[in-house]
Amino acid sequence: MKVRDVCAVINHLAPPILAAPWDKPGLAIGSPDAKVRNVLIALGVNPDVIRAAKQAKANMIVSHHPVIWEPLATLRTDDPHTAMCLEIAKSKIACFSAHTNLDVVPGGVNTVLAERIGLVNTEPLFPVAEAEQVKLVTFVPEKYLSTVRDAVCAAGAGVIGDYTDCSFSGIGVGTFKPGETSTPFAGAKNRLNEESEHKFEVIVLKAKLPAALQALSEAHPYEEVAYDIVKLENCDASISLGLRGALTRSVSLDTFASSVRKVLDVSHLRVIGNAKQKVREIAVMGGSGGGQIGDLPDDIDVFVTGDVKYHDAELAAIRGISVVDAGHAGTEKWIVPTLASYLRKHIKGIGVRTYIEPDYFRVVTK
Repeated sequence: MKVRDVCAVINHLAPPILAAPWDKPGLAIGSPDAKVRNVLIALGVNPDVIRAAKQAKANMIVSHHPVIWEPLATLRTDDPHTAMCLEIAKSKIACFSAHTNLDVVPGGVNTVLAERIGLVNTEPLFPVAEAEQVKLVTFVPEKYLSTVRDAVCAAGAGVIGDYTDCSFSGIGVGTFKPGETSTPFAGAKNRLNEESEHKFEVIVLKAKLPAALQALSEAHPYEEVAYDIVKLENCDASISLGLRGALTRSVSLDTFASSVRKVLDVSHLRVIGNAKQKVREIAVMGGSGGGQIGDLPDDIDVFVTGDVKYHDAELAAIRGISVVDAGHAGTEKWIVPTLASYLRKHIKGIGVRTYIEPDYFRVVTK
């Protein structure tokens, strides 16, 4: 197993093309060709995580937060961050991250957050522009239609909401004249041939188009595969910044906040709103979501997020939307064991460990 193999598996879950334009996901340190025996999953990369990686004899750290945000201007060891990056490189530990691309995908940070809080009937909160879709159209002999369909859909095409393997096909006649050096699947060389074919159409997220085309090429019987890529105005609505959902029953804000603190396993949280108010409609956004308060739908009772600033809290109070600020790490850290389970399922033969960072803040009551 190599670094590139681990990267590919995570990129299938959270395609890098879905990351925000300012983000820096991907392989930041190490070689894609380096061998991997053990992987450590963490929220971010810091000296404690590096020590944990060495203890686990990990060849690779997979984190949510990128280890390098801005280009390193120098390689001076008196700069703590640069020194840390040099130590990682010296230790031959690769560092890979999936950040905002892991925030927006189904099964990512916000899905995990919503599930832990106990939300039902979840749906996208803020669809993102990076979720552009295209239509893939090809032409297949009837005998091979199911083979091609299964392969292309297994590569991520044909997903519409909770439905998979969505496609359309129609019968027609294709014509072709094979050249002298060709090796045609059917028909005679240097003669116009006709073939009964099915026109096969499927929607695919643009981010997953390369994988779908590779699957098409491998499954299709023709020497030269004809296909069209049609640009659409459609966006995959399941690709979303944040989620909204509901509790199974209404509870007081105070009761809800206490439940959030318990299920997220945080020492404390900040609450804006009337403690006795009954709440049920909940929005979640892991990490730093205070800047989105002004865009929340009016029917949201509580917004669960982190890093809420003073003026964000003030705006929430004006809008009549309660806020539970469980911290940046508190709302994201449960993606760590989820990623570990995902890697164990899709990659056999490597060790996968997790590092859940401690609560860096303390509550002082005296």
